[in-house]
Amino acid sequence: MAANGRPPGRAAGVHLHRLPSGPPTILPSAEVLPVPVEPTPIHVSLVVPAYNEMARIEASLAAILDFFAHQPYTTEVILADDGSTDGTAETARAMLAGHPTARVLTIPHGGKARAVRQGMTEARGELIAFSDIDLATPLHYLDDLRASVLGGCHIAIASREGIGARRLDEPGYRHVMGRVFNLLVRIVVLPGIDDTQCGFKMFERQTARAILAASRLYASADERVVGPRVTAFDVELLFVAKHLGYRVCPIPVIWTAGEKSKVNPVSDTVNNIKDVLRIRLNAWRGLYR
Repeated sequence: MAANGRPPGRAAGVHLHRLPSGPPTILPSAEVLPVPVEPTPIHVSLVVPAYNEMARIEASLAAILDFFAHQPYTTEVILADDGSTDGTAETARAMLAGHPTARVLTIPHGGKARAVRQGMTEARGELIAFSDIDLATPLHYLDDLRASVLGGCHIAIASREGIGARRLDEPGYRHVMGRVFNLLVRIVVLPGIDDTQCGFKMFERQTARAILAASRLYASADERVVGPRVTAFDVELLFVAKHLGYRVCPIPVIWTAGEKSKVNPVSDTVNNIKDVLRIRLNAWRGLYR
């Protein structure tokens, strides 16, 4: 006891309290929360639009899955079903069930342009490509498109014109109508692009986002296309790309006309001409920004 009557070490005004005797209190352990796992980055996304394609959906998807299984990069497959009524979506969903980076995107029927647009919007790849379901342009050309984009192009497009390009099994009348349409496209909106309609194209992701945000054709839910009609959606994508200053690189391909093509050369060409005139009118109005 210190001279001041306090135990040694106890400061003035400090009172000690004894802890109650008994077994030690065991505090509950803190809950361990799982660490969120970031999804694996996707390098190439492939969007494949489809409308009532039961006749070839299985063969085409099998070919796509097999091709991607042999690539050294990560991939994503999006089957953009345009409101099919023949079981296309159900068959595709069953085929893709065991593939975590492949899925079916079901869209109310509104036309191929709407399906491609929605698929590209939801794609997660650093590079986003789209291909027709008939695989008229062989899948191995994805390697050439990819090399072109990685080499500095913002967009790489398959072209059925130019040195090294060939068209196989295409009816003569369809070829003539296609070339007349392309002549109009070059005069009115896109000089220098010899083939806008080949359904095989690849974009940098940010480039694709910017182009889709600025484009106008078939962007509204009120503008629907009934049936498998072809549109000039591709023409607008490339026009907007050029307008925004992006570099477009054509890649010559060997293309085979599909045996069960749904293209109607006469009516589709007439409708496409109307679309091209709309693009020119939209440009004059300053709508592409």
